[in-house]
Amino acid sequence: MALKLFNTLSRSVEEFVPLDTKGKRVGMYCCGPTVYDFAHIGNWRTFIFADLVRRYLEFKGYDVDHVMNITDVEDKIIKRVRESGTSLRDFTSRFESAFFDDLKVLNCRMPKKSPRATDHVGRIVDLIKRLMDRGIAYQAADGSIYFSIERYRASGGTYGQLVKLNFDEMRAGERVRSDEYAKEAVADFALWKAKVPEDGEVSWPSPWGEGRPGWHIECSAMSMELLGPSFDLHLGGEDLMFPHHEDEIAQSEGAGLQPAGRAFVKYWLHGAHLMVEGKKMAKSLGNFFTLRDLLAKGFSGREVRYLLLTAHYRETFNFTLGGLDSARVALDRMDECQLRLSELAGASAPSTSATPPAGFEEALDEDLNVSKAWGAIFSWIKELNRAMDERTLSPESASAARQTWQLIENVFGIEPRARTSVEIQGNARVVSEHPPTQDVLALFADRQAARGAKDFKRADALRQELKAKGWAIEDTHQGARLKRL
Repeated sequence: MALKLFNTLSRSVEEFVPLDTKGKRVGMYCCGPTVYDFAHIGNWRTFIFADLVRRYLEFKGYDVDHVMNITDVEDKIIKRVRESGTSLRDFTSRFESAFFDDLKVLNCRMPKKSPRATDHVGRIVDLIKRLMDRGIAYQAADGSIYFSIERYRASGGTYGQLVKLNFDEMRAGERVRSDEYAKEAVADFALWKAKVPEDGEVSWPSPWGEGRPGWHIECSAMSMELLGPSFDLHLGGEDLMFPHHEDEIAQSEGAGLQPAGRAFVKYWLHGAHLMVEGKKMAKSLGNFFTLRDLLAKGFSGREVRYLLLTAHYRETFNFTLGGLDSARVALDRMDECQLRLSELAGASAPSTSATPPAGFEEALDEDLNVSKAWGAIFSWIKELNRAMDERTLSPESASAARQTWQLIENVFGIEPRARTSVEIQGNARVVSEHPPTQDVLALFADRQAARGAKDFKRADALRQELKAKGWAIEDTHQGARLKRL
């Protein structure tokens, strides 16, 4: 079955066919962080969505050239630099490092390239020059350079490919005030901002004087430099659809670098907004969370990742702390199944090659229908548990199922919790990330002895004592297991 994705450009679900004539290489660009603070949970929904797209494309056999930019110069950053009294690089490097640390905690694959805007100013200036030469950009009285929507449309360009626009209205969501710089029309956007005193030391030379790039031109310059003037996929949150992505299309196609008949980007994918506890996220409401806030509350990156992958990327998602509790339960269920499979399989060779559970790939081929895919996974878990309970699953089949788990993990990035199962006496085992203390082992041994002597009252009392110490006992067909709660 072919992979199909919803393309914002056509406003329809389309079969994914890469531009590569060999059908293997995929160029994918995702708008990265603006490094003036720690990324919040809404940002992370977008980045985990991008990671899922990459992982699934790789699962389908594509070689994904994944580029994610670092916006390290723009208005908010300059304001924070001025307030902190540090240099631009010293200020942004802290949050850039934190972002990549968090990316690892969430088990996202690292982008193959992560260009910083400040390292590509020369390429940005070259792109602006080209737009000036083509008569689409102009210089205002203060030295700033603007992209003219009117001139672009007059030259045959289409502005409003991702969204329907009313050109008589203001440009909602623009990062600079409409009256901050002199320009021909309110719809025009800045490509190069002339230096002002508030910018401090943050500026670069250009043919038009000292200044800095506009936000939108950064992504156009870096994406085309690293992926070519026309590439397959551009991802981001739906809040970037306008003006950022619309402006990217205009300035990239306005430069006329694409081969005849090709667009700047073939497929545009946008993730929906995230609500927190049913409301828009805001610090004043107490529902503003960074990943670090959630880790401090005792949740894991794995639980956050799982929860953010339970709803379709185009659906507005309500993120709750209760949802993280439910995520922990679901993950425990998966971990328990995998542990049972490992114990049963032992060193046995798999009976068959690994194949995804029935319905798994078909679901993800349907515009990444994660809910349907998880349904297929949990139905498969139920079947495996029933077979293990009834002792009808062979060690060889259990080994094959373990390999299937690896396929699932490669797509969803949900690796099993690191636990070991160690035999301690007879067929009794300890299952934990950390070994139990000697007093816990002694209680467990006493409980086993009481159960063997059919002193069930004492055995139950010892079970409760172990539970109070954070350990549970499970009596299975393979023997008793001592497991950390």
